[in-house]
Amino acid sequence: MIGLGRAEELLAGCQTLTGQVPSAEQTGHLLAFLDLLSHWNQSYNLTAIRDPAEMVSRHLLDSLAVMPWLYGSSVLDVGTGGGLPGVPLAVMNPALEVTLLDSVGKKIRFLRHVKRELGLSNVYPVQSRLEQFTAASASSEPFTTVISRAFSELGEFARASRHLMHADTRLLAMKGRFPEQELKALPEWVRVEKTEKLSIPGLHEQRHLVIMSLSASP
Repeated sequence: MIGLGRAEELLAGCQTLTGQVPSAEQTGHLLAFLDLLSHWNQSYNLTAIRDPAEMVSRHLLDSLAVMPWLYGSSVLDVGTGGGLPGVPLAVMNPALEVTLLDSVGKKIRFLRHVKRELGLSNVYPVQSRLEQFTAASASSEPFTTVISRAFSELGEFARASRHLMHADTRLLAMKGRFPEQELKALPEWVRVEKTEKLSIPGLHEQRHLVIMSLSASP
């Protein structure tokens, strides 16, 4: 049974973050996704967050906070794990094509189940390491947004994604504290377009989004 408290928290949080209020269907899908995540987490270890009450802010709202900075319509979620941020973004943006990439088979099995259960025709779970992955293997257009909250270091994320980048690609790295030292250590061919400080309703922790692209003079 969908908890009214969670639904209210989700609706209010989305309004604050994006000005977009989920439809009843989207709200149902997002909360059903959390229920699936919580259930499968007991066996598959998909997330360290065990308390369902924390999942709205830490998973859904944290994921949806990046919506204003998505670029284009073809998104690659790298190291997606349990489908974060890719599944919430796909639910809220039906026009997006979202490829969910992870090297761990059990996580991709979970995401294929989520795709079937929620009827998400715009998500494509793929099992692969990023370094070995090509856009053609996902039957997708070239990626315009490559996003991750799984990488611990910006330079590692940029280098591993380099073969997928073109002039219109944006790398979006979801971070906690402002990554000052990581920014200084980026390769010369990376241009930092902006760093956004994110304020997530119900989450009293630092969150930042680093937006990167190819330098005009690599």
